Amino acid sequence: MTDRKSHLDAVAVVTLVFCCFLWGLNQVAAKAAMPEIPALWQAAARSIGGAILVWLWSLSRGTRLFERDATLPGGLVAGTLFAAEFFCIFVGLQFTTASRMVVFIYIAPFVVALGMPLIARSEKLSLWQSIGLVLAFAGVAWAFAEGFSQPHAGEKQWVGDTLGVLAGVLWGGTTLAIRATALSQASAEKTLLYQLVVSAVLLLAAAVLSGAPLPERLSTLAWAALFFQVVIVTFASYLIWFWLIRHYPATRISSFTMLTPVFGLLLGAVLLSEPVTGRLLFALATVAAGIYLVNRKTA
Repeated sequence: MTDRKSHLDAVAVVTLVFCCFLWGLNQVAAKAAMPEIPALWQAAARSIGGAILVWLWSLSRGTRLFERDATLPGGLVAGTLFAAEFFCIFVGLQFTTASRMVVFIYIAPFVVALGMPLIARSEKLSLWQSIGLVLAFAGVAWAFAEGFSQPHAGEKQWVGDTLGVLAGVLWGGTTLAIRATALSQASAEKTLLYQLVVSAVLLLAAAVLSGAPLPERLSTLAWAALFFQVVIVTFASYLIWFWLIRHYPATRISSFTMLTPVFGLLLGAVLLSEPVTGRLLFALATVAAGIYLVNRKTA
């Protein structure tokens, strides 16, 4: 049986905050590489490279990946949802800004919060926890509201925004699929490998069908952005994420992902000289309060 804990301990909290920092930087890296690496080729490269690294990691640790354990159906579902999510993200980034995209993706915790009680009654949110989840997202929305009235990516920005919302729903669906199937008892390596292999096949097919040419040469910035996405995010952080899902309450873990858009704003300020406003500082306090309410122990 999986050693599942009912609350987040200090290790989980520190790990989640670090992952959120990496994910806040991820959209910036993807957007930075897009002028040189077409969207779907970039998405396919992430999955292919990540799958190879997870497989090599598993071999080095002696993790069993191919034994019969009834995880195939769940793996195919999770992998398909994972592929669809990143299809939406990378295509959407061609029409909207990275900052807007990261906001819409993080409706995923609401999908998880709504769906988890159907899978595990123990993860049903109390009234105060529900308020905390809404409060955290309200803080994020407030921080980004300043730029909503001024389009930054042209007339088709709504297309990218819509794909961002769909990507968030798909991410939440992936989490639910993992918890609702035999994947909930599988190793983090196997859970992630299913998603990377299935998404690699689907995204590679989509990239070929798109007709976008492969780049002949890449700049140092493009190589660095691709390395960050494949090795740091797709391999390392996702492996940690699925380990956390296996051992901690999915709803409470998902609430922490609300920090990612805030980190995205902070990184934008540092890397792109974007202003840090009072709305951002208010959002930091609101997100912290929301996460506290979601994770507070109830009597």
